[in-house]
Amino acid sequence: MTPQGRAKLTIMVLPDWGGGRSRSFAIRRKQVVLIILLGSLLMVGLTFMAVVGIVLAGRSGAVDDLRQENADLLARLDTMDMLSERLAGLEAREAQLRFLLGLERSQDAALWQPGTPGAAAGEWNLASDTAVSPSMWPLTERGFITQSLLAGDEGGHPGIDIAVASGSYVRAAGGGEVIEAGDDPVYGRFVLIDHGDGLWSRYGHALYLVVTRGQKVRRGEVIALSGSTGQSTAPHLHFEILNDGRPIDPLSMVTPP
Repeated sequence: MTPQGRAKLTIMVLPDWGGGRSRSFAIRRKQVVLIILLGSLLMVGLTFMAVVGIVLAGRSGAVDDLRQENADLLARLDTMDMLSERLAGLEAREAQLRFLLGLERSQDAALWQPGTPGAAAGEWNLASDTAVSPSMWPLTERGFITQSLLAGDEGGHPGIDIAVASGSYVRAAGGGEVIEAGDDPVYGRFVLIDHGDGLWSRYGHALYLVVTRGQKVRRGEVIALSGSTGQSTAPHLHFEILNDGRPIDPLSMVTPP
């Protein structure tokens, strides 16, 4: 009998064709056990690699999904930013239109109300302002400059247009004498003030005139209410400064608030 440690497994190979020699291979029991163990380890390794591959493939798909979701979120964020900018622009335009239509007054209006003698501290005092140079903003509202001075004899625009709500206070840019106050086909209701030294100022398209021809006015005194009379398509003030009869840019002498 063969001892346990020397037990063998004999494998015989018999050819199918005639005349061939048969062969036999003897494998010891330890070798068989080793082969089985190595085969088992190989199967376990291949199974583990397959499982790992499936897991990694799943994770790779999840990463791709996360990347796509991140790209979608960024695209939505850009869209929201764009919509936010558009909304802010629409709100600004709405506020401007409400202001121009007179639905609400400018927050600056309280700072530019027409003064009276003995006004409280911090308010403009008409009695103390005797400056004659037309250098004051001609409105008690901020307004919006919609047309600047355009030089030229034909088709020119000799002043600036300031969009403002109808009924806003129009005030003298400087002290002087009212030399014209009436109606004109182009300017509508207007006021023309002589400030001396060849300087005049004109205020057109008024709704109502407060002053009359020959009246003396002080710098900042309310002379009219803004409107849209004459050749005008919307409420605004047409403001001119003339030097010896020639128009100059009002913004060279007046600074908007």
